[in-house]
Amino acid sequence: MTRESTVTRDREYETIFILRSEITKESSETISTRIMDVVGREGGKLTRIESWGRRRLAYPVGKQKRGVYVYLKYIGRGGLVSEVERNLRLLDDVIKYQTVKLNDEVTREAVVVAAEDLKFEYIEPPADAEVEESRARELGLEERDRDRDRDRDHDTRRDPYADDADEAGEEEVAAANRGEDD
Repeated sequence: MTRESTVTRDREYETIFILRSEITKESSETISTRIMDVVGREGGKLTRIESWGRRRLAYPVGKQKRGVYVYLKYIGRGGLVSEVERNLRLLDDVIKYQTVKLNDEVTREAVVVAAEDLKFEYIEPPADAEVEESRARELGLEERDRDRDRDRDHDTRRDPYADDADEAGEEEVAAANRGEDD
């Protein structure tokens, strides 16, 4: 009988989660530390952390229209994924998350991780407050600035292609129809 090698084969996962757009630096550091602790405690290996920045959400989630996207890539077993997702679910600053399995068999020792790949970058909030649309504008009850500008160019009182001779001719026709003679 030959023994199989004792090299453990793990799986490679990626998790993308969205933080509230107004998150503080302390909260984001707490979240990154917590995720790193969970991955280490569950026997996993974190291979990459990327902050994709503040972006507009495809649809509002819990009254949030913008969020800070964070990408995690790690190696571990199935229990690690459920623990990472459980911790993300418990954090109030996390709006949404999703995990995808990238690879079924990965040798942990073969994966090389650069130190700069594991740094979590805090995204500063924008200097000027982002203008949120009022509820009336969202429903179309108020006119948007770009609609007003567009409508300005479409003056219905005057035909932009008509020349002065056409207008004079129209006045004569209108007078003739009323029965007035010059």
